[in-house]
Amino acid sequence: MCTRTVMDTTDPDISFDKMGECHYCEKFDNFISKNWFPNKEGERKIKEIVSKIKYEGKNKKYDCIIGLSGGVDSSYLAYKASQLGLRILAVHVDAGWNSELAVKNIQNIVTKCGIDLYTHVVDWEEMKDVQRAFFKAGVANQDTPQDHAFFAALYTYAIKNNIQWVLHGGNIATESILPEAWGYSAMDGKHLRAVHKLFGEKRRLKNYPVISFFKYQFYFPFVRKMKVARLLNYMPYDKDEAISVLEKEVGFTYYGGKHHESRFTKFFQSYYLPEKFGYDKRKAHLSSMILAGSCTREEALEELRKSPYDPSTIEGDIEYVADKLGFSLNEFKKIIDQPKHSYKDYPNNESLVKAKVKLNQFLKRKGIR
Repeated sequence: MCTRTVMDTTDPDISFDKMGECHYCEKFDNFISKNWFPNKEGERKIKEIVSKIKYEGKNKKYDCIIGLSGGVDSSYLAYKASQLGLRILAVHVDAGWNSELAVKNIQNIVTKCGIDLYTHVVDWEEMKDVQRAFFKAGVANQDTPQDHAFFAALYTYAIKNNIQWVLHGGNIATESILPEAWGYSAMDGKHLRAVHKLFGEKRRLKNYPVISFFKYQFYFPFVRKMKVARLLNYMPYDKDEAISVLEKEVGFTYYGGKHHESRFTKFFQSYYLPEKFGYDKRKAHLSSMILAGSCTREEALEELRKSPYDPSTIEGDIEYVADKLGFSLNEFKKIIDQPKHSYKDYPNNESLVKAKVKLNQFLKRKGIR
């Protein structure tokens, strides 16, 4: 285990220096922290960004769009963005796994902040078929079916409403560490289709939104000129303080864990990943907070001594997920116990993504934007 964070060798790509600190510490100190401004400089930068968003949104109904899940990050971002005077279209994608708290939080936020909300309901039979396929594939990235649908719908509504700016809740304060070995990009449409073709029962997806490599990597950013703003990186962002503000200002209710606003994600992150693969995402989240100074290593270690799931309710959670996906309990447990697989065992666009990164680096060296 790293001597500074709580990252350890459950991440197969981790490396340590002579002081025992992991490579994420060096990456944070030398690169990531250079793009983090929880200070006066951030105040100046956020004014510039907001001014640009408003200018480009002139004569349009909305300045920007945000995906609203009912979780802390997106909820706090929506609250702060509304305070900055941005005209926001919030899109919530209902993939069939919303907790009651998430629905209540979303309604409270849009009502209190005066934000227009559109809820996109994913075809449940198709969503279920894709999720069943991913479980049968035995991969770690079980969040792909939901996350792909979320972003596909968000970008679709951005285009429909002629919106160029997307507000993203991703942030350095809580997410500077995201081990690549623990998952895979949810936006790889080739990978999603391949897994579904191999293990799905429906021949093709008619309503489930799938984004191609070209559309995601080139059409949206270069043809439609869509831009992403991670505003939380330009302000002090402490999760506990954010929850306190949301509770007081919009009647927010915390649901107990990162991304636990989705019943599926709660099961996936707290049980499936740790039990099947040995990946405890709390380590990455807590380590990010340690590097950001909002958590001590001792506090993180104390948190990790607790089980990632509640032993008294986990059997009920497993039964709920199995039943909703149309598996018998025994069948579902057998699927979970089957051999592990990597996303690399199935067709994907990883080589194309790496080629695009190299192209970007080459163009940057040549001074071409």
